[in-house]
Amino acid sequence: MQKLTTFLGSLLAIAFLLGLATTLTRSPMIGFFDVLPVYILMGIAIFMMVYEAFFDKK
Repeated sequence: MQKLTTFLGSLLAIAFLLGLATTLTRSPMIGFFDVLPVYILMGIAIFMMVYEAFFDKK
């Protein structure tokens, strides 16, 4: 049950972060290269969240 809730929570958080990052590209005044650092930081945050949730068991 704990793995299911961890997976569901991670999935919801990833969906939120991706939605947050993609809303920036909706504006016609903001180009792809303006949003590229946001995508990089979101990728790093998602990787760290998944690593801590599933692989960092000591």
